[in-house]
Amino acid sequence: MRFPASNIPLLLTAFFTLLVLTPPVQADDKEDADKAAHALAYDQEAEGFNIRAESWTKELGVKTGKALRMQLYKGNEYCFCIAVPRKSGVHITAAVLDLEGKPVGEILPVLDGWGLVLFYKPKKTGMYMIAIHQTDQGKRNDVPCAMVTGYK
Repeated sequence: MRFPASNIPLLLTAFFTLLVLTPPVQADDKEDADKAAHALAYDQEAEGFNIRAESWTKELGVKTGKALRMQLYKGNEYCFCIAVPRKSGVHITAAVLDLEGKPVGEILPVLDGWGLVLFYKPKKTGMYMIAIHQTDQGKRNDVPCAMVTGYK
């Protein structure tokens, strides 16, 4: 597609305005969320949980939460260490949804609301959902959210 030469300054102005007004994606925020989730996991490692090396990090929106499908096995106890950037002011909550879609699990929240550890020991092997969303306490912003899992 070609534009007339007279439109190029207008297009460049619009492009640079868009760059200035679009907030940059903060790599530091993703890293902070990941570090916070790993810090929660470190505490659970001391409690005998085997912590998986990989972590999950995605954007957690204000209006929509995130749901992750996970295969859980009967006989294991799981911990899900979930966090957003500590300085974001966002508060989160989560639940494991059982095979019937009912929320289950025990939540150990961080006092400041930026993270939690969710514990669950399934009675049956199967696919479960971990549902994460922002609460009405604290600020409401789109933020990175990280999760580290462990089992014993």
